[in-house]
Amino acid sequence: MRNFLSALALIAVLASSAGAQVTAEIVFDQEQFLRSESLPMRLRISNFSGQTLKLGHEPEWLRFTVESREGKMLAKTGEIPLPKPFTIDSTKTVSLRTDLMPYFNLSEPGRYSVKAKIKIPQLEKELITDAKTFDIISGTKIWEREVGVPGTTPPVVRKFALQQATFLKQLRLYARVTDANESTVFRVLPLGTLTSFSQPESVVDSSSQLHVLFQNGPRSFLYSVVTPDGDQIIRQTWDYAGDSRPRLRAEDDGRVIVNGGVRRILLSDLPPPRVANTDEKSQSK
Repeated sequence: MRNFLSALALIAVLASSAGAQVTAEIVFDQEQFLRSESLPMRLRISNFSGQTLKLGHEPEWLRFTVESREGKMLAKTGEIPLPKPFTIDSTKTVSLRTDLMPYFNLSEPGRYSVKAKIKIPQLEKELITDAKTFDIISGTKIWEREVGVPGTTPPVVRKFALQQATFLKQLRLYARVTDANESTVFRVLPLGTLTSFSQPESVVDSSSQLHVLFQNGPRSFLYSVVTPDGDQIIRQTWDYAGDSRPRLRAEDDGRVIVNGGVRRILLSDLPPPRVANTDEKSQSK
C-alpha cells in the first residue's frame, strides 16, 4: 500500500513538472494604442515538457479575456479566429499572432489587461498567462475632410482625419478613416513621430487618396499616402536640400507631388525600394 501511494505521488510530481515546463506569455510591441488603432499581440508558447504537444484539436482550446483597471470583464464584439491544429516539438517555441481591437469593446480610454487560457489535453492542464497591461488613449483631431470615393454606385463617402497623441513623451501622428458620420472606423494608422513645431500638410488628390507630409526631425520629413479603404500605399522620408524644404503641391491634373527637398531611400519605404542583386551589380560595371 505504501509503495502504491509513493507511485501515485511520483506520478503527480511528474505531471506537475511537465505542466511547469510549458510556459506562455503575451507580448506587445508597444503598450499604448490610439482608440480603434490595430492592437497586434503575440502569444508565445514554449514547450520543454520532453514530448511533442498537439494543440488546437479541442473547441475553445484558447481563450482571451480582457479586463478594465477596475476589474470589469470586457464584452466581446466577435470571436478571435483560432489557428488550425498544430504541434510544438519539445524545446521549441511557437508565436501566435492576433489583433485584439476588433474583438473586444475597447472604445473607452483607460488601462486594460489581457490574459490567455490554453488547454493542454496531453498534460491535463489549463495554462493561464500572466496579465499583460496596455493603455487605450484618445488623440486630438487636428484636421478632417469628407471625400467621395470615385466609381462607387451608390456614392460612398469617407472621412479622413489626422490625430495626434503623446506616447512616451513623443508626439505621434495618426490617420483615421471612417464613414461620413464616424460610426464605422475602417482604419487608424500610425504615420510616425512628429516634432512639436511641425505643421502637418494634408491634401486629397483626384483619386480621393490622402497625402500627408510632416516634419519628424530637425531636417527630415515623413510623407504618406492613404487610400479611402485605409491602406497606406506610400511611405517615404524626405530631407532639406540646402535651404529647400519639401512641401506638398497639387498639380492641375489632380495629382499631388512632393516639391523641394530631396528624398532619402530607406528599406522601410512603401513600396519597398528595389535592391539590386549581385548579378545586376556585376553586369552594371
